[in-house]
Amino acid sequence: MIAYSHQNIDKCDIDAVINALKDEILTGGKKIEEFEQALCEYVGVKYACVLNSATSALHLAYLSLNVKEKIVLTTPITFAATANAALMAGAKVEFIDVKSDGNIDEKKLEQRLKQDSKNIGAICVVDYAGNSVEMDEILSLCKKYNIALIDDASHALGSIYKNKKVGSMADLGIFSFHPVKPITTFEGGAVVSNDKELIEKIKLLRSHGIYKKRLWDSDMIDLGYNYRLSDVACALGINQLKKLDQMLEKREEIAKFYDKEFEKNPYFSTIKIKNYKKSSRHLYPILLYPEFYCQKEIIFEKLINAGIGVQVHYKPTYEFSFYKNLYGNVFLENADNFYKAELSIPCHQEMTLENARFIKDKVFEILKQNKKGCKI
Repeated sequence: MIAYSHQNIDKCDIDAVINALKDEILTGGKKIEEFEQALCEYVGVKYACVLNSATSALHLAYLSLNVKEKIVLTTPITFAATANAALMAGAKVEFIDVKSDGNIDEKKLEQRLKQDSKNIGAICVVDYAGNSVEMDEILSLCKKYNIALIDDASHALGSIYKNKKVGSMADLGIFSFHPVKPITTFEGGAVVSNDKELIEKIKLLRSHGIYKKRLWDSDMIDLGYNYRLSDVACALGINQLKKLDQMLEKREEIAKFYDKEFEKNPYFSTIKIKNYKKSSRHLYPILLYPEFYCQKEIIFEKLINAGIGVQVHYKPTYEFSFYKNLYGNVFLENADNFYKAELSIPCHQEMTLENARFIKDKVFEILKQNKKGCKI
């Protein structure tokens, strides 16, 4: 099975983990600060806090912005954690529709803010598949309405928007180090920022709200969490980060092959990356034409049976039973159509171009078969 995404673990990674396991301190040691500093240098920010997951990172980001009993505006086309973490922080979530590239629609976001900008604690955008949102327009809206911005860049470590690294431009940027993401620390995440006060707050909450005063004497000044990332995981992250650009180049090679082979085909469209952006290519989405919506499950199963690890990203968050029970029925037309259309096909550094050719041929073969039975 060719997975839709896959981690790259080499001997250097294994050696880094083994060496860290032999260290005197396995958690709470110097590797944490070393990894945080490496992230700052790579992304181009002043401060970073690494955590045990991107969900933890989102939770503490929302808490640091004091969104309790306020509204968080976000996208429904994302993993559930983007919205879940806002609820965990005591906020109410409101979903804004997306564009054809899966990213939040900045025009619809503006319409919502014009309608009423009171009691909005934060806006959280997601750089879908590694392709940056239109950050200039969104930053301008946040400045105009004095609203904090979180960039959930979980897909987008290494992505670029107008010569700036994605994750560096918002009040807080979020990264994920889950194995399918651009780099991995087994599980893990980070918050990055140029705001020292916010990162200090997040670091305090990361470890029970406790700080050491002197010797054995410590004080707990807030109700925090055990969201720490171990030194062993950080050792892996440090080594992974060194080879990130090389891995992104391989992902781009596969994606460019697809872009060329899939151009103007009769079955689906692809997402075009604008010339002022560079995507991490965390995902390679294909968007089936409407005539195939009714057969998507059949197509999905046929691709899996052919050894192609496809996935769907994402079921709109408001479609989950939990959110229906919380907010009732929500319908956003573009998000709904995006979900009906989207399939993610394999695109990662562990693939070969031969794998990509096989996938291209199988995708066309299966869609050609199913086109005969399609009814709009």
